[in-house]
Amino acid sequence: MIGLFFVIFNDVCSNHELDSQCEHMWRNKTILMKNTMRILSIGLVLVTTTFGSVMINVSARKTTNLNGKWHIIIDPYENGYYNYRYEPSTNGYFKNAQQQNRWDLLEYSFDTDEMLTVPGDWNSQQEKLLFYEGTIWYKKSFDYELPEKRRLFLYFGAVNYDAKVWLNGELLGGHEGGFTPFQFEITDRVWKKDNFIVVKADNKRFKDAVPTVNTDWYNYGGITRQVLLIETPESFVKDYFIQLKKNDRKIVAGWVKIDGNHLAQLIQIDITELGISERIMTDKAGFGRFEIIKEPVLWYPENPKLYDVKIVTGDEIICDKIGFRTIETSKNEILLNGKSIFLKGISIHEEAAYQDGGRAFSENHAKVLLGWAKDLSCNFVRLAHYTHNEAMMKTADEIGLLVWAEIPVYWTISWDNENTYQNAENQLTEMITRDKNRASVILWSMANETPLSDMRFTFLSRLAAKARQLDDTRLITAAMERHYINKTTQMIDDPFGKIVDVLGCNAYIGWYDGLPEKCRTMTWQTVYDKPVIISEFGGGALYGIHGDELTRWSEEYQANLYRENIAMFRKVDFIKGISPWILKDFKSPRRHLPQIQDFWNRKGLVTDKGDKKQAWFVLKEFYNKK
Repeated sequence: MIGLFFVIFNDVCSNHELDSQCEHMWRNKTILMKNTMRILSIGLVLVTTTFGSVMINVSARKTTNLNGKWHIIIDPYENGYYNYRYEPSTNGYFKNAQQQNRWDLLEYSFDTDEMLTVPGDWNSQQEKLLFYEGTIWYKKSFDYELPEKRRLFLYFGAVNYDAKVWLNGELLGGHEGGFTPFQFEITDRVWKKDNFIVVKADNKRFKDAVPTVNTDWYNYGGITRQVLLIETPESFVKDYFIQLKKNDRKIVAGWVKIDGNHLAQLIQIDITELGISERIMTDKAGFGRFEIIKEPVLWYPENPKLYDVKIVTGDEIICDKIGFRTIETSKNEILLNGKSIFLKGISIHEEAAYQDGGRAFSENHAKVLLGWAKDLSCNFVRLAHYTHNEAMMKTADEIGLLVWAEIPVYWTISWDNENTYQNAENQLTEMITRDKNRASVILWSMANETPLSDMRFTFLSRLAAKARQLDDTRLITAAMERHYINKTTQMIDDPFGKIVDVLGCNAYIGWYDGLPEKCRTMTWQTVYDKPVIISEFGGGALYGIHGDELTRWSEEYQANLYRENIAMFRKVDFIKGISPWILKDFKSPRRHLPQIQDFWNRKGLVTDKGDKKQAWFVLKEFYNKK
């Protein structure tokens, strides 16, 4: 993507005179300074996004946290981006402003404007931003003394949706996609004093974006996950994959990738508890593979065993906690470690509970949400409809929950747009890159409720092939719809079913489709000899509203709907898991109904405060007996 930008900010290096290095850099960047105002003309630039190039396991590295209060400028008309005729700044406007000593944008100042907390969405931090969609500029200052022979990276856990990032007035690049991490190397750009980061965060929706314009969740904008400075050696472990070999419970296998100027080197993989101390030599591209015959204690939801794993080079030690398990299918069975398993699940949106509200991002948020799932007697969660934060995956590893991980290819994607496909593939790549060492993750989902067409089939098939190329040890799925072949028979025959390993199916019998008693006469068929997960079912209820079993929005209606659906699913032998919709009530602008929804989707089994509805206990009883 190529764009034209200019940024304004009110900042000085410090109250003292600019040091020679700072002054030299600004002269080279042709910065005009007057009265502490700096205006940078970026001009025509190439916005670079690095596909699948983010280093993994950032918590194991030397990091400096840039979270906290950031200065902001709310810019709904993007006046920091275009002139008053909505023309790029370099179309004469900005140049003339400099030459004529005009200061058209003096109304803007980071340092006297408002502040927002990072990480965090802007919608839940200020009431006036509740429904805001557009651009907000963020600014953060920091000092950093980088030792010799060390490298420095600026890392973002996620920014929704479109991000542009500058450091000290220099455009580093951009990233599209609101739920996956990205980074920029700033080794040669960082100053010892008075660095400043400027981020343009834009959460506007577009038809050709991923997701597209119409969703059923809140479009939380901003820097929604952590921001870190990551310091590394000149050559460092950028990526690795350590799991059991596909369908083999006695071979620990994988690879390590080195980044830097010393690519061919001897590295060591230590798993002390297993007696593993394996040395491998990376090649001239920094890549090395290994296979070790060893039989670990296997990871199960009932016993989520994690091993301390170390990757040791001459310059660093990277530590991780990794569980070992296999996942496969046999006809209509799902096999965990070779044994048939029924996935007792629940769907979850990445939305914080209790007083926090807004987009979830922290370990504490993950422990609350996934703790509720464990309390519900789940062994499985569907993390819908996008890539959730890394704490969710790590917490699932620790407490024993299997995970369905998904990208936001949702409803009506622009199937014929190659840029849309590349965007989706990049988000898929970044998700798999980050989470491929998490034992809890067993399913990569390509999509949710997408309408049938030849272009859609090609689009999703390409994604599935990419997922298998990146990771052949996990299963591929998608949440698909079903259709009637007569008044009482549901058919699952989506053509994409030929590609996936596990069929996902969303069904709202008793809510959007008749009354709950309709489940009693329903039968199910599929043209595929593959396992099926009912990836969504359910209905809405407002906590505390009571009536009989036919009173919509009452807890009694929702509870009866669950009883009828569960009884129906128990009769279908190829259904090997369910993940009802949804764990917790969540915000959604499309849910308007006053005094019932009030912009909340009320299908949760608990409220955002943790109050349990009657259907919670219906599902829990089923899971306890299953």
